[in-house]
Amino acid sequence: MQFQQLQYFVAVAETRHFTRAADLVHVAQPSLSQQIKALERELGADLFLRARGNITLTDAGEALLPLARRILADADTARHEVQELVQLRSGRVRLGATPSVCTGLLPDVLRAFHDRYPGIRLLIEEGGSHDLVRELARGALDLALVVLPLPTPSPALTTVELLREDLVVVSSPDAPRPGQGRRTVRVCDLESERLVMFRHGYDLRELTVAACRAEGFEPDFAVEGGEMDAVLGFVRAGLGVAVVPRMVAARSGRGLRVTPLARPGLHRTIALAHRSDVAPPRAARELQRMLLER
Repeated sequence: MQFQQLQYFVAVAETRHFTRAADLVHVAQPSLSQQIKALERELGADLFLRARGNITLTDAGEALLPLARRILADADTARHEVQELVQLRSGRVRLGATPSVCTGLLPDVLRAFHDRYPGIRLLIEEGGSHDLVRELARGALDLALVVLPLPTPSPALTTVELLREDLVVVSSPDAPRPGQGRRTVRVCDLESERLVMFRHGYDLRELTVAACRAEGFEPDFAVEGGEMDAVLGFVRAGLGVAVVPRMVAARSGRGLRVTPLARPGLHRTIALAHRSDVAPPRAARELQRMLLER
């Protein structure tokens, strides 16, 4: 009994027509008929009652049909499982993330993932949440780490909250302590500070500016338009203060003073997003699992 013969048998059983079955499995009709006859000879029983324009299953055919379907389904499962394992030895994961997440959250997780799956290439794209959502929607990314709420809610995306992180104020140790020397800084205290501000489209820029406006003032920018590394460098140089995630500040090393924001403070929520209509590849799902379990 050959696997191909079972495929042909199930196709005829489901279509009740030899020509349509042959089209379904992409084989010439005479070849399909020959294989069905060979299967019947091997089993020692007719599987179909053949009458003009009417193909029905015999008792033997009825008995074989669920078994044949199960064998074919098991073969598909086996093929799928092997392909899944192969994907964890080679291939790629396309991950988008905001620059601050790349600096603070990703290094440790990506190192652990690379140690476990060294054959998988990690392709990282930095961008604001708006850009990452667009790249996810067009299939250019498998996963993305975005800031909630999304700039444009998308029902085509599934998001899972990953962490809620405090924001802090960083300044140069050589400059006066912000907030008039207090151990915490209120958002209203930023009115008297010059800010080093991220470029347009940066989630942290939008969050900080919105918080200042909620307190009734427009922030004063000493310099603006930088990415995370540039902003931290400008703060170290004493050009002003910046509002950054606590995780980034903790990784920034020497040369920065970190001051918490007074309650209720400012926070941001990081979520892992992927398309709802397409399951991520196995390697991407494994990276997703490691991020959620970090």
